[in-house]
Amino acid sequence: MNLGIVYSTFYPEISSRMLAVAKEKAASLGVTVSEVSGVHGAYDIPLIADAMLGRSDIDAIVTLGSIIKGKTKHDEVIAHAIAASLLEISLRHKKPLALGISGPAMQERQAYARIRPVAEHAVASALASHNEYARIKN
Repeated sequence: MNLGIVYSTFYPEISSRMLAVAKEKAASLGVTVSEVSGVHGAYDIPLIADAMLGRSDIDAIVTLGSIIKGKTKHDEVIAHAIAASLLEISLRHKKPLALGISGPAMQERQAYARIRPVAEHAVASALASHNEYARIKN
């Protein structure tokens, strides 16, 4: 399976670690990471994920990032919009798009604690969904 990764660079110390963990997990599962793209914020992920899923050499996408709580409900609005967009993109392309974006309503220390589990789960989820979709389709 060829995997694409789209990650937010807004919190670089978190996202760079998430990216490293995702690549490590992909390698341990025998998954090839064919394309990696960093975008400024989590809100920017859907556009690039859509373009990647449109490529014939990409079988699934993992999205990575953190949405950390600020002083308003902006984090919730962004998280809900992203999740809805990514689901729509996945269904339109009929390819898995795993949500590896932690948050909303999360403090920075919680984001650090979720780096490994969120990134690993997203890669495992993309692979499992890809395999199950292929099984059901055939």
